[in-house]
Amino acid sequence: MVYKHHLTPLPHTVTEFDKKDALLSLARIRKTLGGQVVLDGVDALVGAGEIVVLLGPNGAGKTTLLGTACGRIAPDSGSVTVCGGDPRLRPEIRRHLGFVPQGLALYPYLSVKENLQTFGRMMGVTKHDLPWRIDQALERGALAELADRRVETLSGGMRRRLNIVASLLHDPKLLLLDEPTVGVDVNARKRIHELLRQLRAKGIGILITTHDLEQAASLADRVVFLSAGRVRLQGAPRELIQHCYGRGRELIVTLGQQADIEQSKALTERGLTALHGGLAWIGAVDGSYTDAAGWTQDLDAAGLSVREIRVREPDLEGVFLRVTGEELHL
Repeated sequence: MVYKHHLTPLPHTVTEFDKKDALLSLARIRKTLGGQVVLDGVDALVGAGEIVVLLGPNGAGKTTLLGTACGRIAPDSGSVTVCGGDPRLRPEIRRHLGFVPQGLALYPYLSVKENLQTFGRMMGVTKHDLPWRIDQALERGALAELADRRVETLSGGMRRRLNIVASLLHDPKLLLLDEPTVGVDVNARKRIHELLRQLRAKGIGILITTHDLEQAASLADRVVFLSAGRVRLQGAPRELIQHCYGRGRELIVTLGQQADIEQSKALTERGLTALHGGLAWIGAVDGSYTDAAGWTQDLDAAGLSVREIRVREPDLEGVFLRVTGEELHL
């Protein structure tokens, strides 16, 4: 059994070039709510034609960060820059923003087209431009055949798509979405993913919060892991997995009882990270799935009572676990 060594520090993924050209730049954002620190020195960037996904457990600060990015929440300190200006201080900057909240912001008794007409007028789209902008939105959302149907008759996935394309009527450069696929089925999620990829291809910068690790791996150019209001890790999904595991696999060892001090030291020296207060350990290993017997013997030799050994292909959750020693609890 060959254990991987401990991780070297992750390479810094934000360059001065990125900062200069970013559509959205969040720098050292700090926010306290009800006496609790919700965001603690958060930095994040979104460039044109890029999808950045915010990942983290409930209470990590994802929704607060999104509200700060669009100017709805004032940070205690730090700076927010959208297309060269602060959206809170310069109202004209907000025109470059599209925002899709987690809760559906639609009028259920109006038709699809009537909703788009209403939102278009709210967003300041001119009377001359509104008809073709609506046609464009219907095409983007694959909703043209449903234009005259009342929103209350639509499926959850259709409503989500309508909510997204409605936020694009004023032709923003940056789109912010809070859990855009929550509560929708697999087919609806695929349609939304395809829509977001099309928007990225047109140069729109996209920032998404999600609990869905598969969604992040599928869509993201970069992921940002938030935990307790801090950025714990960020980078391209494949690069993060490659950095943590190389060509190896993920090993999860569950013990029958908590490791003592000497056993914990032995596991740590083998490059494993403790979970569940020492009942489970995670790390990276070389070898095939058929080598489990050898791995069991190695752990037994260290005096460990092994309840279960799992070996699997690594993913983003494993990356987060190895780097932080924390579970996402999504």
